[in-house]
Amino acid sequence: MSTPVAAYDLAGKQLWVKRPGIFSSVHGFCSTPVLYKNTIVVNCDHDGDGYIVALARADGAERWRIDRPNKTRSYCAPLIREAGGREQMVLSGTKCITSYDPDSGKLIWMIDGPTDQFVASPVFNARANLFFITGGFPDHHLLAVRPDASGNVTDTDKIAWRTTRGVAYVPSPIAVDDWFFITDDRGFAHCFDAKTGEILWEQRFGRQHASLVSAGGLVYFLNDDGVCNVVRANNKFELIAKNELGEKSYASPALSDGEIFLRGEKNLFCIAGTEL
Repeated sequence: MSTPVAAYDLAGKQLWVKRPGIFSSVHGFCSTPVLYKNTIVVNCDHDGDGYIVALARADGAERWRIDRPNKTRSYCAPLIREAGGREQMVLSGTKCITSYDPDSGKLIWMIDGPTDQFVASPVFNARANLFFITGGFPDHHLLAVRPDASGNVTDTDKIAWRTTRGVAYVPSPIAVDDWFFITDDRGFAHCFDAKTGEILWEQRFGRQHASLVSAGGLVYFLNDDGVCNVVRANNKFELIAKNELGEKSYASPALSDGEIFLRGEKNLFCIAGTEL
């Protein structure tokens, strides 16, 4: 099938629609579009000739296109950050990890593998100056990558550290201050030292598909049973709260203006503090 990309105004009126190419995947389209300057970037890794396109926000005109290698689907949104003295768009998928110039689509650096498919999004920690990549299927790896790289850096010291412990396939991790937080496929939450890869603590919270979110120095782990464990972002485990929705939940929490939005199996919840 073709990949439709559309823009709407806030009243719901369609402004434009484009179909930049075909898309074939047993699980459908899952990658979130990303806004960058005056473009929208769409990852179309699929079981065929994969591609990434940047379309003009105003009218959908194509600005650049990347032909992706290996013809393997992925589900990750590109992560755009200023790192290593330049703007970089980092993406894991189609049997590799890549960094591109988001203004032109030109390749900056690349790591082969370390697995076939990726779901969890890349993360950048400015304090440690590292990108973090977790995946996936069929092999499980967690990599910390230095951003000042160029070319193929698969077997170089640009990979600051790697491990097969604590690896997530579906939920995206998060980096807060000096720490990197992730929940693995067994249902164990881990806190890593972001610079060294040392595991500082681990705690079983139950299987989780929702990505981690953070606000006010706290990290939220929402498991599939609808139990949200709130932990202080620190090198020592400190459980601040444990809240139950009363129904299963697989969607990532959304934070906005002091409110937490949670989508359960049956209901949509909004949780906010009360001003006294």
